[in-house]
Amino acid sequence: MLACSSSSSDSDNNSIASQEKNDEMLDVANEIASEHVQVMTDRDDWFLENMHSYGALFLGPRTNVSNGDKVIGTNHTLPTKKAGRYTGGLWVGKYLKTHSYQKITTDEAAVKIGRYCSRLCMLESFVGHAEQANIRVRRYGGEDVPYGKAAQ
Repeated sequence: MLACSSSSSDSDNNSIASQEKNDEMLDVANEIASEHVQVMTDRDDWFLENMHSYGALFLGPRTNVSNGDKVIGTNHTLPTKKAGRYTGGLWVGKYLKTHSYQKITTDEAAVKIGRYCSRLCMLESFVGHAEQANIRVRRYGGEDVPYGKAAQ
């Protein structure tokens, strides 16, 4: 028998669950998406590899929530109320500005991507976006794509 105890800083969101198998317990733990998750099994690393919804994970009998909150963890600002399903705890990366960029480097790629983009945009009724793609299909592929129509 495996037991899962989840706790939150919000006392109304504490829970205990028990299951017969590790994969069943994993499903329950991921559904609960607790702020703190303590795992003490003979398969701690398996839970580490397979869990995806938690604020902070504490593995093994030597590790505990208090140590993580106060000494060895990143901090004590963790997601509550199942927010662990889509975000993690506060860390320095939350304050760093990130950038992404895209660059199409060949005419052939511009045409191929442009066709896909044009069709997708027209399916969503984004004619202006489709026209941006169609311009590239015309310019780099020599194709006659009418305004407001999807490239083929």
